[in-house]
Amino acid sequence: MKDQSCKPCAEGRYSLGTGIRFDEWDELPHGFANLATNMELEDSITTSPGNCTASKWVPRGDYIASNTDECTATLMYAVNLKQSGTVNFEYYYPDSSIVFEFFQICPCFCPLEKGSSSCKVRPACTDKDYFYTHTACDANGETQLMYKWAEPKLCSEDLEGAVKLPASGVKTLCPPCNPGFFKTNSSTCQPCPYGSYSNGSDCTHCPAGTEPALGFEYKWWNTLPTNMETTVLSGINFEYKGMTGWEVAGDYIYTAVGASDNDFMILTLVVPGFRPPQSVMADTENKEVARITFVFETICSVNCELYFMVGMNSRTNTPVETWKGSKGKQSYTYIIEKNATMSFTWAFQRTTFHEAGRKYTSDVAKLYSINITNVMDGVASYCRPCALEASDMGSSCTSCPAGYYIDRGSGACHSCPSDTILKAHQPYGIQACTACGPGTKSNKIHSLCFNDCSFSASFAGRMLDYNFSALAHPISLSGGASFTSKGLKYFHHFTLSLCGNQGKKMSVCTDNVTDLRIPDGETEFSKSITAYVCQVVIIPPEVTGYKAGVSSQPVSLADRLIGVTTSMTLDGITSPADLFAQEPMAIPDVIFFYRSNDVTQSCSFGRSTTVRIRCNPLKPASGNLLLPTLCSDGTCDGCNFHFLWESMAACPLCAPVDYHAIVSSCVAGIQKTTYVWREPKLCVGGISLPEQKVTICKTIDFWLKVGISAGTCTAILLIALTCYFWKKNQKLEYKYSKLVMNASLKDCDLPAADSCAIMEGEDVEDDLIFTSKKSIFGKIKSLTSKRTPDGFDSVPLKTSSGGPDVDL
Repeated sequence: MKDQSCKPCAEGRYSLGTGIRFDEWDELPHGFANLATNMELEDSITTSPGNCTASKWVPRGDYIASNTDECTATLMYAVNLKQSGTVNFEYYYPDSSIVFEFFQICPCFCPLEKGSSSCKVRPACTDKDYFYTHTACDANGETQLMYKWAEPKLCSEDLEGAVKLPASGVKTLCPPCNPGFFKTNSSTCQPCPYGSYSNGSDCTHCPAGTEPALGFEYKWWNTLPTNMETTVLSGINFEYKGMTGWEVAGDYIYTAVGASDNDFMILTLVVPGFRPPQSVMADTENKEVARITFVFETICSVNCELYFMVGMNSRTNTPVETWKGSKGKQSYTYIIEKNATMSFTWAFQRTTFHEAGRKYTSDVAKLYSINITNVMDGVASYCRPCALEASDMGSSCTSCPAGYYIDRGSGACHSCPSDTILKAHQPYGIQACTACGPGTKSNKIHSLCFNDCSFSASFAGRMLDYNFSALAHPISLSGGASFTSKGLKYFHHFTLSLCGNQGKKMSVCTDNVTDLRIPDGETEFSKSITAYVCQVVIIPPEVTGYKAGVSSQPVSLADRLIGVTTSMTLDGITSPADLFAQEPMAIPDVIFFYRSNDVTQSCSFGRSTTVRIRCNPLKPASGNLLLPTLCSDGTCDGCNFHFLWESMAACPLCAPVDYHAIVSSCVAGIQKTTYVWREPKLCVGGISLPEQKVTICKTIDFWLKVGISAGTCTAILLIALTCYFWKKNQKLEYKYSKLVMNASLKDCDLPAADSCAIMEGEDVEDDLIFTSKKSIFGKIKSLTSKRTPDGFDSVPLKTSSGGPDVDL
């Protein structure tokens, strides 16, 4: 400061230069201002604006915290800049249902701001500075097209090139009334009385056997309906202005021109309550009470946004869907799950940046139609069949029992077939009963399909039976660490219940953001959802500064069970096998398929979840839940989530094919049969191994002795028989030779003497002499070679004179 020059800091010291930093928040530093206002519309709040005076930003030492109630807390800092610079801040924003914005105001560029040093010249008016609307129908059934300057009027009509406001007063025929209304003599639209319906012209009484389908259907926009209101919320200080945010245009309603391009154009519809049709019994399992469907379009040249928000019982509206940029004409449906006074809000912001003038007034959002079902004290555009009950006064509509559909012809109630569920919002005809998916069955009242933690499948010629009871309790799992752009750590935390409890979902995810107005966190508000699979964002304690982490943004990933199968695809949902690689196994994975009711802009068909149940005998019964390696947060596209659950309890029940018998040797006359499991053992529970069997047996020594003895006896018998037949064969041979010799004599010749030495009374057979001695095998051989090649037998004989042998 002595010589007014800039010099570097000494070593070990630092300086922000001409900047300033606030990192100690024991009190509100000088230059900061704190403002709290009420953000709710006056007709739909229970608190007065004065109740927001305490809802301000509160210093907490190393940070400053905003409020968490329905009020709007604005923290402002004013500074005079000598030259261009930057502003940086670190923040923690855990709840997406809270509107949080940062914006910069430069008073020197806006003549409306107080304290400006100068005023800008008003620009020439253009076609962006006016809008059009329609007047109410007159007695002749005509409406006028009116043009109006946007307020506040910042342009000048007197400058060169300025456009003039187009002429108003052109009359056109009024559009018809909305369905359920009729046109009076004064051309106004009034609701039809209960028990009748209309298409926008005259009311018609519902025929016998039918009842009016109560609701609201808005598709003609000559005037704003009485249960709707519109306003403008400032994008600078979030104060409501006395302006119209949406204008009617005959067949649609569109966003008007605001004071600034970053203003929020607000349209709110309030419904007092809902009730199901008289002929449909309340279903405690089905959460759907009613549904709202609207058709919209956005035309934008910059980063516009359309918000759809829902509030309950005059509480703060919570954003449920957001569309950014231009969106073609499309439909969106929101399921209403509670019977309460509901408010539905559409908010359109052309740009988040605050700039002088109106540059983007041609950027608009349009609503073509809004349809709400089952509205209490609503009107009917048609009548639907109902269940009839006979009485003395005639037939009247009555409620069918749970799980019964209405026959369109007779009006009688019929039970849905087994393992089907009834469409609660359209219970007419047998086609209203939808079959449950594979591996599931319906509950008693046919309101949902569930799996009782059991499953059967045919594989490789055998039936696999499963019992997943050990996996029935909810299990939790956290994904890998993620980081915000500022480096703050957070996790996606999942809770999964495989089977539920007879279809009642058991996984609970809670938003437990602590109310920072209480220093020690004694009170907190929470928002919980229940599903088969749900997800929350966990902020660890080292980030929040609290002892326990904070969970926020609960999301349902699985509201209903589609089916259980071993196939990789079911009802358009696929569980890719490559997400969870595995070694070749003898049995396949069992896959549970789920869907979520939440339909978002990025997930137009809702979210889906698959859980692979894999048999792993090395894992405990509680198992191990895993996320895909390629997608650490359980999803690769944000809409389809995949999990793997490995457990020994995921193996099929043991059956006889899973074991085999081992027979021992016979020891001391005893033989044992032992049953053992086949390896690797890929079953659990089921049947038990049979007990060991013990049988009486003979040892091999005994059978060997028996065998030798039997062999010896057989050999002796064979030898004896051989000798007997050989001896007998010799006698036959001699007789045969003798017969041959006698046959060669003439009939008148006497046979010659066999031998001169034979005496009377001697047996000639005993004097047969062989020429040589042969072994028994040789003699057997000779028996087969007696016949010579010429067909005669060769018999050796010994002559009586001792001469040489003669062959006959």
